[in-house]
Amino acid sequence: MVGAVHAGSVAWLLVVSIGTSALGGALGMASGIFIVPVLTLFGRLEIHAAVAASIVSVIACSCGSAAPFLRSGLTNIRVAIVLEVTTTLGALTGVLLAGILSVSFLYFLFAAVLLVSASQMMARRHEVLGETEETNLRDWATLLRLHSSYPDHALGRDVFYRVRRVPLGLALMYGAGLISALLGIGSGVLKIPAMDTALRLPIKVSSATSNFMIGATAAASGVAYFARGDIDPVIAGPVALGSVLGAVLGARLLMAVSGDKLRLLFVVVLVALAAQMLLSALGIHLTGHTA
Repeated sequence: MVGAVHAGSVAWLLVVSIGTSALGGALGMASGIFIVPVLTLFGRLEIHAAVAASIVSVIACSCGSAAPFLRSGLTNIRVAIVLEVTTTLGALTGVLLAGILSVSFLYFLFAAVLLVSASQMMARRHEVLGETEETNLRDWATLLRLHSSYPDHALGRDVFYRVRRVPLGLALMYGAGLISALLGIGSGVLKIPAMDTALRLPIKVSSATSNFMIGATAAASGVAYFARGDIDPVIAGPVALGSVLGAVLGARLLMAVSGDKLRLLFVVVLVALAAQMLLSALGIHLTGHTA
């Protein structure tokens, strides 16, 4: 057992998992970004137990929100499959480079990337969704049939979108996988800005597609954690149940809220995480590593 949890703590774990997974599901980010700090700061869980619990939460969150997002037409599966290739290659590279680069430098780099991503996402805030400009019939997105549409309930109509600059998106996804592996964080926080600014996807599509992708990535990590015996069933049980319930709530929130408000909330989260990374670079660790 990696962490002892009293019976009275099960309800607390359930509530925390619902809240963090609802937020993570709505934003398309790994819920470990939120659940690890909460479990370590307020639940007094040891960091390894919290990280293992966050892996379970991410898998459950992705599974819980996958069906609603797929039924609503928000998830672009073709984009997810294409991008996951370079994300995985980046993660493998990160594993090989682990320990070579300075951790402080990586924290500064990550904070800078988050701040640039936040500014770019704010710059796109007032852009009109469903652009109709012509596209090159020989570009990657057209050849791979990545263009699609989704029903936006907030707008009351279907929104058509074209996928742009696939090579740039692949390069950014490689970087997202690389940095996430080097720092031990979920790559969802980098995937969404990459899809938003490079591929020019609507924020709802970016969030739903990211949710679909992070489940596959976390499942691979979960096998390793389970094999090492790091996953405590007493913790994982309520976390998994709460994460599924929270993911369903997060999916409904994502489909109901306007893209403009969702983008603003995501920018706030990016700035907050950038501040945390800067503190970590200076040796001030408030939350430990996130998964």
